[in-house]
Amino acid sequence: MKLLLPRLPAAWLRRLQLPPTDLLRNAAYRRLFISILCSSLGGQVTMLALPLTAALLLHATPTQMGWLTAMEVLPFVLFSLPSGVWLDRVRKLPVYVAGEFSLALAVLTVPAAWALGWLSIEWLYVVGFMIGTVYTVAGTAAQIVLTQVVPRERLVEAHAKNALATSGAEVAGPGLAGALIKMVGAPMALLIDAVLLLLSVGILRGVRVAEQRQPRSGARFWPELKDGLRFVAHHRLLVALALAVGGWQMCHHAALVVQILYATRELGMSERAIGLAYVAMGAGTVLASTLGHRISQHVGPGPCLTLGIGSCSIGWLLAALVPPGSAGVAAFVLMLMLFGTGAVLIFINFLALRQAVTPEPMLGRMTSTMRWLIILPAGPGALLGGWLGEHVALRAALLFAGLCALLLAVVAARHPVIRSVRSLPAQAAPPATGAEAAADAMPLKA
Repeated sequence: MKLLLPRLPAAWLRRLQLPPTDLLRNAAYRRLFISILCSSLGGQVTMLALPLTAALLLHATPTQMGWLTAMEVLPFVLFSLPSGVWLDRVRKLPVYVAGEFSLALAVLTVPAAWALGWLSIEWLYVVGFMIGTVYTVAGTAAQIVLTQVVPRERLVEAHAKNALATSGAEVAGPGLAGALIKMVGAPMALLIDAVLLLLSVGILRGVRVAEQRQPRSGARFWPELKDGLRFVAHHRLLVALALAVGGWQMCHHAALVVQILYATRELGMSERAIGLAYVAMGAGTVLASTLGHRISQHVGPGPCLTLGIGSCSIGWLLAALVPPGSAGVAAFVLMLMLFGTGAVLIFINFLALRQAVTPEPMLGRMTSTMRWLIILPAGPGALLGGWLGEHVALRAALLFAGLCALLLAVVAARHPVIRSVRSLPAQAAPPATGAEAAADAMPLKA
């Protein structure tokens, strides 16, 4: 027995050591991972504090909650396409860092306005618009930075690890956020998010990437923007992904605008109880982040994405159909868990697929175009969910989201392009720029 005891610590240490090929052994990726963990933990506070401020402090109606969500979506519609052209001309990492800093400033305005007595639903609309603008530009830059750090054949693995970082925050964050909101109030709890975002900025500043940007002489804005649209429009997989995930975003935002109102007004849950309930979403994302890469390898990225849509639909339907009471609270918790699982399965495959087929010079425009396409349905979804919640019933918005997502999952499962994707495809050839296309057409005219 004495001979075995000294060996136990070494055995445990060997188990804790990272495998030689683990992505976290890459110093640049490790910094990205820790930064995502910090900003995600702060994001959990904002995810609860902002709608709770609107619902409990400002007594927002379901329609106003819909407009608050729509204001976060509007920047994607306005700025996503032009930001993609701009990002293909500049270094991406500084944009990512500046975005995290701007996000910290945006959330800081809420406790400042509350302390000064200026806080209103209109102020939250402005803050939502600012947050959406940062996500539009810096979020696209962040996705491209990952491709500069991680080999393309390991993108599903990288996105799964990123989702695991987010999942860890989603397990610890909601409970912490609920307790903080109960203690100091929803507006003041946002200070924690600002501090964690500033910490993320400090970590990202140490990332070193070797970005190879090819200068494009005589490149003009509108021809480049059209090149990005043309690239996506002519790629069957990208079109199919945009339709599937865009439809899911409509359902997600229809449910999102009524979730907090449903929990507080129909289920009678307190701020702390809601925070604890959202831990279930973190558990779902941990589960999907841990197993998602293996599921994707087993069934293929396309079917795995469809499985994610189906998981979300079941959750929304359960919350809509189970009556209030203890069973309703349990259904609400299960809805959050199924959503966390489904969202991770959707996005680790969606992001990896679209990045795998896109050449480096087109990444900015492809990413911004795809984000624009999938977010376009989110605004109408949020407004429709708010209208249903106010004029029919809060659970009517959840029922709408669940039925539409279920139909979408069935269609996606039968779609030949999506169901046939069993592994990451190869890159497509980059489209010709406006000037090159004109030159290529000259011999044909002659």
